[in-house]
Amino acid sequence: MRRGLPLSFLATLASVFILGSGPAAARLDHHSPVVGHVYVNDNTAPSNTIAAFDRHADGTLTPLPGSPFATGGAGTGAGIGSQGALQETDNGRYLLAVDAGSNAISVLRIGSNGVLSPVAGGVVPSGGVKPVSIAVHDHLVYVANAGAGGSNYTGFRLHHGHLDAIPDSAVPLPDSADPGDVLFNGTGTNLVGARVGTSQIDSFAVGGDGRLTAAPGSPFAAQGPGPFGSEFRPTDPSQLFVSNAHGGAGNGTVSAFHVDADGTLDSIGDSPFPDFQTAPCWVEISHDGRFLFTVNTAVDTISRYFVTPHGSLVLLGSTPMNGTKLGPEDARLSPDGSTLWVVDTGAAAISGFRVDGGDLTELGSSPTPLPAGATAFGIVVN
Repeated sequence: MRRGLPLSFLATLASVFILGSGPAAARLDHHSPVVGHVYVNDNTAPSNTIAAFDRHADGTLTPLPGSPFATGGAGTGAGIGSQGALQETDNGRYLLAVDAGSNAISVLRIGSNGVLSPVAGGVVPSGGVKPVSIAVHDHLVYVANAGAGGSNYTGFRLHHGHLDAIPDSAVPLPDSADPGDVLFNGTGTNLVGARVGTSQIDSFAVGGDGRLTAAPGSPFAAQGPGPFGSEFRPTDPSQLFVSNAHGGAGNGTVSAFHVDADGTLDSIGDSPFPDFQTAPCWVEISHDGRFLFTVNTAVDTISRYFVTPHGSLVLLGSTPMNGTKLGPEDARLSPDGSTLWVVDTGAAAISGFRVDGGDLTELGSSPTPLPAGATAFGIVVN
């Protein structure tokens, strides 16, 4: 004889499907499987949080139970433009977040279900004022600090979720530098930083001890005003691409550089390459290195380029985003490269796009709202 289900279980199940409220209900009621997660640095004040979402195969996002998660530090509660304010470690175990309101870096552990938990002692001083960007390669971490009286690049070692400052690693910057991005190349042998305020690019060779040696001639003059987002080509660690955001209406460009072993930057082809849009700020390159996307913050579009083998750019066009005054910023591709996700700071949302080579099509479920109070920047997709 078959036994019936307990009444208490039936009542609980009914409440989930009838009321349909909360993240747990969203997970149970969602028919598309979870294929990964999306995380966004909310930059909330006084306590900073990270918004976390299940990423479904159909492109929809649903909040994880417990989201948003406290970092343990503080955000500023106001918009901050930078690239790389949230990073995942190479082993996929931890998230590193800037806490710009408390001059700190936070480390959170990523659970098997995507839920975040703080690491004991995981909040450490950033080594300067107003951290805005993080670079990670293996166990080496560098942070760009952009605040007056404490603007610099500072190095750390990451051990089992704990950050230890590297002695004498800090490279001071003038208060006018306003760094917007810091990043390693794919081999961890070079590090660059974009000075938005002075239109210069810092370039370094990375030593075995984790300290930096400036390239001869560094900082280099940028090829356009307001160098902002940057990325090394995934398939060629000697090719660097930098967006130039402050050229004015319709005058946005992207620069292409060859980076020597000592960090010296040399222009590629006819660089810089125009996109005929306004304020290209954030850069993302397809995993196969063939296509480059840059987010035009002022006009809510995404420009698309083909990247030639030697590193020149061929403009394919620009894709408009759904809505207006989105203020799109940092962008990140999914691990399989099939979707591109963009943080819409102005609208407190996330936009998603299906990627087909160099073409973008916005998802029908886009944009997805972020938690109340978010002034987000920085995104991770896993």
